[in-house]
Amino acid sequence: MIPVHPQPYPGHPDRLRWIVPAGVLTVVGPLAAVPAPLAALLTDGTLAEIVVEPTAVVTGLGPGHHWPIDGSRVRTAIHAALDEPAGWIPAHDTGDNGLDAVLFTLARDLLDGTVGQFARSHGGRIELVGVHDGVVTVRLTGACHGCPAARITLHQRLERELRRRYPALRAVVDASSSTTASTPKPSPRLWWENRD
Repeated sequence: MIPVHPQPYPGHPDRLRWIVPAGVLTVVGPLAAVPAPLAALLTDGTLAEIVVEPTAVVTGLGPGHHWPIDGSRVRTAIHAALDEPAGWIPAHDTGDNGLDAVLFTLARDLLDGTVGQFARSHGGRIELVGVHDGVVTVRLTGACHGCPAARITLHQRLERELRRRYPALRAVVDASSSTTASTPKPSPRLWWENRD
């Protein structure tokens, strides 16, 4: 049986993120169809939504349902559905199959959570500007703006964790400097160096 671990979804008590091993599901984003065990829970109103992230299945409860009552049914359905990989059909209503929406959610969760807390503990803030074609754009404010260590924070904390959760991440870009966290700026040449 594939291991599945529930995790709270920050700011949304009606949702749970069910963590699964990377590579178990080959689809990401909103779904057009799910295997029968989960489809039954959508049909009877237990679940209102299901979205797949690179290492999780996010489920939202329908009106009048509660995790203490319905959680075990959802877990059982997810376990059964993971044994039917062909039944997970991605929705094709957006040009990026919802991948940017998934990446936006992951970035927002990190900035609302551990990465954002780290920046705030130093008097700064990292704001999520947007996500397009696998590129996350942020803006550094407060003590982070102009701080040399902020690039390290973007790379070591935000980009690394995003890439772990979402391997297709292309880059993290600081809108205030127009550079990426993964591509260091060239260092300035000193006056005695050769100037080609």
